[in-house]
Amino acid sequence: MLFEGFEEHRIEGDGTDIFLRKAGDGPPLLLLHGYPQTHVMWHAVAAKLVQHYTLVIPDLRGYGDSGKPASDAAHRVHSKRATARDMVAVMDRLGFARFMVAGHDRGGRVTHRMCLDHPDCVTRAAVLDIVPTATVFAATDKDIATGYYHWFFLAQPNGLPERLIGHEPEFFLHSCLAGWSGGRLDFFDPRALAEYERCFADPEVIHATCEDYRAGAGIDLEDDAGDAHRRIECPLLVLWGRRGLMHRHFDVPATWREKASAPVSAAAVDAGHFLCEEAPDTTAAHLLDFFGSH
Repeated sequence: MLFEGFEEHRIEGDGTDIFLRKAGDGPPLLLLHGYPQTHVMWHAVAAKLVQHYTLVIPDLRGYGDSGKPASDAAHRVHSKRATARDMVAVMDRLGFARFMVAGHDRGGRVTHRMCLDHPDCVTRAAVLDIVPTATVFAATDKDIATGYYHWFFLAQPNGLPERLIGHEPEFFLHSCLAGWSGGRLDFFDPRALAEYERCFADPEVIHATCEDYRAGAGIDLEDDAGDAHRRIECPLLVLWGRRGLMHRHFDVPATWREKASAPVSAAAVDAGHFLCEEAPDTTAAHLLDFFGSH
C-alpha cells in the first residue's frame, strides 16, 4: 500500500538481479536508497513525484529483495562502481538511455560514481545528506568517528560485524535509525519500518551491506583516487539535514562544488539524516524544483 499503482519488476543488472518498483509516464527519474534501508524509504516522496516523472525505485545490490552476489577478496563486487553499473543496465533495459537520478546516503555515493563513470547517461543528479567518501575519511576525528562509528565497525573483516549484528538485527537496525535522527523512530511509517526489519533480518543482507562498507573503506577510495581529476559534469543538487552530522562537521555544498564542473544547487532541510521520511514535503519540493515539473 505504500506504493499504490506502482509495478514490481525484477530486472538483470550487471551480474545480479535488481528488484524495483516503477510508475509514471514523465521523464525518467531513478531514486536510490541508503543504509540500512531499502527502496521503501522513498514512499512518501514518490507519492508527490510520480505525477511528474517515470519513477524507477530499486533496491541496491545486496539490499532488500535485490540479488546478493558472492563476495570477492577486494570487495569489488560490492563497490559503488559495480552498483552504478547495475543501475545503468537496469535503466537501459527499461528503455532509458539517459535519465535523472537522486541518491540518499549510500545511494548518493552510487550517484556520484555513476556521474563519473556514465556521464552520457545522467542528465541531472541529486545527492542527499552526504559529502564525498574520501572527504569524510580525510576529516575523521573523534566526533565523526563516534557519530559514524558504523563506517569503521561494518568494514571490519572475518565476519565480526555480521556475527554481532546477526545476534540481534532488529536492535542494531533501530539503533542506527534512531541514532541518525535525534533518537526518534516515530516519523517512520510503521509499514516502512516493518519492511526494513524484514529485509535486515536476512543474514545475506547483513553480510552484503557489510561488504558495501568494506568496499567503501577500500576499493571505492582507490577508484576515487584514480578519478581525482574528474568532475561531475551534469547539474547537481545537494540537500542535507540541518540537524544532521554532516551539517555539523562540513560545509556540505562546498565539498560538492569541489567535485563538480557544472552548477551546484544546495539547500538545508529541517531534518536529521532521513530527509525523505522526516521532511518528505520539503524534500519533494526541492527535487521538483531542481528536476523540473512536467
